[in-house]
Amino acid sequence: MRVYLFAQAGLDDSRRVLEVGCGTGAVLADLPHHLTVHGLDLNLARLSQARSHTPAARLTCGDACCLPYPSAAFDITFCHYLLLWVSEPVRVLQEMKRVTRPGGSVLALAEPDYSARQDAPAALEPLGQMQNESLRRQGADISLGGRLADLFLRAGIKPIECGALAPAPFEPPAPEEQEMEWAVLQADLADSLSSAEFQTYRSLDAQAWRDGTRRLYVPTFFAWGRV
Repeated sequence: MRVYLFAQAGLDDSRRVLEVGCGTGAVLADLPHHLTVHGLDLNLARLSQARSHTPAARLTCGDACCLPYPSAAFDITFCHYLLLWVSEPVRVLQEMKRVTRPGGSVLALAEPDYSARQDAPAALEPLGQMQNESLRRQGADISLGGRLADLFLRAGIKPIECGALAPAPFEPPAPEEQEMEWAVLQADLADSLSSAEFQTYRSLDAQAWRDGTRRLYVPTFFAWGRV
């Protein structure tokens, strides 16, 4: 979907691109080499990792609500899994619009709606509910994804295309990915679950993958429009 959206937005004909909330640079690292790539993030540690992933990128530590770039500086400005974490998503989108040239594109590539999360079997539903509550405590707006098109309109960006990503195939994650996910989940739920309760949920999850009953779907939305 990311490849498709970038193609629609004119990435091949672009010169200057900005990712707002670039994190460790995972998306920036996949961009074509003909681009002058800029990335902004509030977290210096993540920017340090981004430097190792994308040594040619021009990285800046800054606030998405007040982008330190002149107006109309970029052909494409985009974010990925960012807006649910900011206190003023409309303002961030307005700033993304401001730094994009007339005729350029603004994209939000992936914004989840955890409030519509679907878990199966039913015994694992409480785990998803506790994770949602943990995200709220960390400052996330867990239902933002479902309002993404409206946020674009409120920011003065008419969406050309918006929708939800297709569900991924129901296959167990790679072992190393599972370990990382469970480590994060355990840290998030340390105040909600005992170690024994946590291991019970992990065993239920593993058994559900083995017998083919595991389902986990978080609707994740995208939108893009022209300035």
